[in-house]
Amino acid sequence: MEPAQPRRVKWRRTGRVHAAAVTMTALAKSVLALSVLATAACSPAGGGAHRPEVRAQHRTAVAGRPSVRPTPAAANLLPGMPPPLRADDLYAADRPGALSAKVRNHLYRVYVPNNKADTLSVIDPTTYKVIKTVPVPHSPEHVVPSWDLSTLLINSDTVPGYALTPIDPVTGEVGTPIPVDDPYNLYFTPDGKYAVVMAELMRQVVFVDPKTFQKRDTLNVDCEGVNHADFSADGRYFIASCEFSGDLLKIDTVTHRLIGKLHLPQPDSMPQDVKISPDGRTWYVADMHAGGVWVLNGDAFTTPTLLPTGAGAHGLYVSRDSKRLYISNRGEGSVSLLDFATGALVGKWQIPGGGSPDMGGLSPDGKVLWLSGRYHGEVYAIDTTDGHLIARIPTGAGPHGLCVWPQPGRYSLGHTGILR
Repeated sequence: MEPAQPRRVKWRRTGRVHAAAVTMTALAKSVLALSVLATAACSPAGGGAHRPEVRAQHRTAVAGRPSVRPTPAAANLLPGMPPPLRADDLYAADRPGALSAKVRNHLYRVYVPNNKADTLSVIDPTTYKVIKTVPVPHSPEHVVPSWDLSTLLINSDTVPGYALTPIDPVTGEVGTPIPVDDPYNLYFTPDGKYAVVMAELMRQVVFVDPKTFQKRDTLNVDCEGVNHADFSADGRYFIASCEFSGDLLKIDTVTHRLIGKLHLPQPDSMPQDVKISPDGRTWYVADMHAGGVWVLNGDAFTTPTLLPTGAGAHGLYVSRDSKRLYISNRGEGSVSLLDFATGALVGKWQIPGGGSPDMGGLSPDGKVLWLSGRYHGEVYAIDTTDGHLIARIPTGAGPHGLCVWPQPGRYSLGHTGILR
């Protein structure tokens, strides 16, 4: 979509597939071998030229919350789902430097899918420079960490590029694409039992095996553009946005059935990223056309209220201390800051000279917010202490759902890195 267009238009361009030694069978064996989740507490890892700079910082309380309040999930977790480390904080495992043992030997990189160029740009975050560019299947949208943190997956969702292409995070090498229909976005159920393919154009939410990616179940949805989601505190349902019809869907994680549908009250709404609050009680949904985030009670699933943030509100990211939500406003080149304790906006960072901040994630220590510049062929590195722009890095055309890797956390729920 160009800035003047009312709807996002899928870019179509013929791409090449990067040949590598990784095959679908090899990927399946690799993921299977690493599929058992380590539930022990995470510990910080050492640094190095190719490793993230990390430091141990395990807080025992969240500012503004003097006492521990159990989340709604406390007594009813999805079977097989690792319980939160703290009763009042779903993101307690994401503290600065709290890298799982499984990712400590992974290269510290920023992987940028260039949607219009059919390439992957790889950035060294210690030098803020692109170190290589790799051809990938047509129309790459997001780079997604697998549930067991063993593999990164490039989502390509336009014919002839329908594929999930693995990246080996130890070497940074791109492997052989795995055919998967219309994977605009990819999530994983909290128990690791299924990968969830957001087949946007096909109007489907497809549940597949998380190791082989073979189809297991399909939910046909009566909305347009289903693509972003997040899971409830107990893992028993998830809420997904339908950007082209202005709808929100509530889907049962166990039965794979629709249990609620909500049409947003703002005319011509275009909902995007979805994020649940640390205490599991409030949901936030970015809306590009409404210019803000919808604030929602996910359990009740009743009409939400709109909190204006800025033009083109798009991506949502939780700070490493669980205090703030970073909101990228793609239409005006800014990032808004929301305080979870009060629910109020507490600041806005403007990108000098403008930009189009889209999707991304935080550095392992939480000091840098990385966002793709969708319309400008660049990536932004933003200092989270004061919001100043550290670097503006040229990439290929149409950079989209970039992934910073590795990240703290025990397991991945998908997208560009929702770790818990």
